[in-house]
Amino acid sequence: MTNADFWKQIDMIISGGFTSEGLQILDYYAELFINRKLVYKRFSPFEQHGCATGGATHVVASLLAAAKARSDSGATPYGDDFKREVKCGSQQAECIEQWARCIGCWTDCVDKTLSQTLGEQIAEGGEAKVYDHGATLVKTIGLDYFVQPILALDRISLHNAYFPETRLTVLGFGRTIEGEFKIVVEQPFVEGKHVEEKKIDDYMQRMGFELTNPRNWTYASPDIYLSDMHDENVLQTVDGTVVVVDCDIRINVPALKSGGTRAFSTDIEMINALMH
Repeated sequence: MTNADFWKQIDMIISGGFTSEGLQILDYYAELFINRKLVYKRFSPFEQHGCATGGATHVVASLLAAAKARSDSGATPYGDDFKREVKCGSQQAECIEQWARCIGCWTDCVDKTLSQTLGEQIAEGGEAKVYDHGATLVKTIGLDYFVQPILALDRISLHNAYFPETRLTVLGFGRTIEGEFKIVVEQPFVEGKHVEEKKIDDYMQRMGFELTNPRNWTYASPDIYLSDMHDENVLQTVDGTVVVVDCDIRINVPALKSGGTRAFSTDIEMINALMH
């Protein structure tokens, strides 16, 4: 199966309204993705593993978002046509919603529902709300920083690749009462103390990142753009391990103006897999 044939089949599954057969094919492709028989060239092998550890729900949503991003390749993230980017983001969200409703991982009025089922909301950031779930935290991640769901899903993949101690697992999706699209994730609860900026800087340098903008705690390598690395998002556990619990992490494309050399891709390659 060629790259073009693969995406044509995904488009047919979407346009067909996610029939039972179409859902089975998506599950099969998620299995191939997780077992690295479907290579997604948007990511390095290391980063694809990060996407896979977010769970099959995360993998399928990432592929559906990519299908819609491909259909409007002019809506380039960080480009000049913001209205077109917003429209493309809405199409990605609507596609994921239709699929999520079919498989039962969609929640209407998601913030109200989580506060009733999980209890106390313990934190709120620029694009996420955090709920106490005992040994884990449940978060709702919005599109405020990303516009397009594909970028928010990338963020989860990259976080899992670079910071596996605080892996994000995608539970499902929903909208708020105001209609804002949300990704619902679960993350281990980490008990620790805040880390001083010098220690964060040393930690990031050991990982191969350089500080590029102290005002918003931004670090970068040619591959990855990483910001919000301040002392509320980085903790040190009782055994001295530094862990990143939250950050804004992205594929570092030149448009981010942080020395990035990457390009967005939605190409796939099949490796020794039987096709449907």
